[in-house]
Amino acid sequence: MGLGKVRVLAIVFDSLNENNLPAFSGGDLVSGRVVVEVTGDVRVKSLDVTARGVAKVRWTESRNTGANTAYTQNYTEEVEYLHHYDTLIGEERDEDCPEEGLTVLHAGLHEFAFSFNLPQMALATSFEGKHGSVRYWVKAELHRPWLLPVKVKKEFIVFEHIDINTPLLLSPQAGSKEKTLCCWFCASGPISLSAKIERKGYTPGESIQIFCEVENSSSRVVVPKAALYQTQTFFAKGKGKQIQQLVSNLRGETLPQGKSQSWEGRLLKIPPVSPSILDCPIIRVEYVLVVYVDVPGGLNLSLSLPLVIGTIPLHASTSRSSSISSCCSWGPAETPEAPPSYSELAISESHRRNCLVGCDRYLPPPLYSEVDPYPDPVEVRRPETCPSR
Repeated sequence: MGLGKVRVLAIVFDSLNENNLPAFSGGDLVSGRVVVEVTGDVRVKSLDVTARGVAKVRWTESRNTGANTAYTQNYTEEVEYLHHYDTLIGEERDEDCPEEGLTVLHAGLHEFAFSFNLPQMALATSFEGKHGSVRYWVKAELHRPWLLPVKVKKEFIVFEHIDINTPLLLSPQAGSKEKTLCCWFCASGPISLSAKIERKGYTPGESIQIFCEVENSSSRVVVPKAALYQTQTFFAKGKGKQIQQLVSNLRGETLPQGKSQSWEGRLLKIPPVSPSILDCPIIRVEYVLVVYVDVPGGLNLSLSLPLVIGTIPLHASTSRSSSISSCCSWGPAETPEAPPSYSELAISESHRRNCLVGCDRYLPPPLYSEVDPYPDPVEVRRPETCPSR
């Protein structure tokens, strides 16, 4: 009877969430089995398992150095978060003695357990972007004498949890601006904008309550709008590459000259998006809410309020107090703060564990398109003439 063949080589994780996906966080135990099915006796030199976690960026730019001369500049960078190696069958391979220390697998199904702990540190959240990614995977290699190895690789999801139930992320964000439009040789009246949201931290699926006041004393017809943007920033060789993607937006009513408009908690829903990535040295994922006044034929008046998209949702006890604070009188405009680093966001162990269930829904398809900072096209036209006196 001839030697058997390897019919199946697969990796199965022991812990799956409600969507049957493996999802973990820093310090967690990752365990599973390598499943091997053979049709007959198969001699095996070794069965090796390697687990890796890598953040990687790559993009190219074309440059001209003169007439008819051009070259391509590559930008690449890599950060390793995990590297674990284990041998499940046999010893380390010795290429000079291929027949030494062989293990024979008989016909049928065989399972070999593996396990390792993720590093107890801030790991970058799994992410797919246009110019980079953060990926974690387990790879198994079955080595046989005189034959090419059989390989299989399976990815798993890692989340660096962000708890939005912290004073920093529960603080309201607000601002106000005013601008005067120029109409040939005389000035039109001002346009004023004030906007406020109840907090800085949100999770996918929530709706942002936007409180906004717009006063139009200009001679133009304007439209108040709001848009949520994701910004992906990639770093390599001392240079950065940035992609901005519209996530969600809403539009107010047309505002004629001399009129005002108020938004008393208009809702802008956050779709399934990746959580913020703030501590990876080569990839950043950030969010900003832009509340603005669309001014046809002129520059828009806008306010940018930075947000942090987290993974641990708002507790019921903090929801009411946060909502009350958002309805208070405007008072002096607050200056929006920069997004915090992960080290500032304390996370309890029980909440971290609970939020591993179902948190894979925060991973959307990669957002690739580079867009204009405002979602709607702006009609450019010749400024209107001054009204006769």
